[in-house]
Amino acid sequence: MIKAQNIKKSFGSLEVLKGINLEIPSGKIHSIVGASGAGKTTLLQILGTLSKPDSGDIFFNDKNISSFSEKEMAMFRNREIGFVFQFHHLLPEFTALENVCIPAFIANKSKTEAEKRALELLDYLGLTDRIEHKPSELSGGEKQRVAVARALVNSPSVVLADEPSGNLDSANRNELHELLFKLRDDFGQTFIIVTHDDNFAERSDKIIHIKDGVIE
Repeated sequence: MIKAQNIKKSFGSLEVLKGINLEIPSGKIHSIVGASGAGKTTLLQILGTLSKPDSGDIFFNDKNISSFSEKEMAMFRNREIGFVFQFHHLLPEFTALENVCIPAFIANKSKTEAEKRALELLDYLGLTDRIEHKPSELSGGEKQRVAVARALVNSPSVVLADEPSGNLDSANRNELHELLFKLRDDFGQTFIIVTHDDNFAERSDKIIHIKDGVIE
């Protein structure tokens, strides 16, 4: 579904990615692992169109998206890619339901359609009784589940996650990991996840090892 060809990225004189070639099939969980500074997050940001490579191409379902304009890229990102980060990044002034709806509103979906999809996801994630709660009223695990619902609200082709369980205690971390595998099994959801959790990586469908800017 996603193919990266000869992706290179530098920050000043520091060469972070040195020619990444990668293929991601749909319906699988891919873990990106490696030491700090290996280029994991940089690669994830490029795959998610949040950052542009210095050279190389990204193909999405055989379509080269590297030449998209900023507007085209923003529309593509909103509709095709979901994001979950280590810190939930929920907007504090909005309820759980409202936070989940935001990407749908950006995609110009109606309030009725957005809320229907958001309520379905929050119910699936066991958060029906928390929909009117604001982030300050939610536990760490609940906040991250709301963030997962937000990532899924537009039914993206792929969800990218950067250390999604890194800020959780062991119980909530295990719960989140089980949820990701359930989403893969129930809906065929594709995930690309940067993680330092060896147990999670070993359970994923494929492990991508990055060392010094290249895939081992």
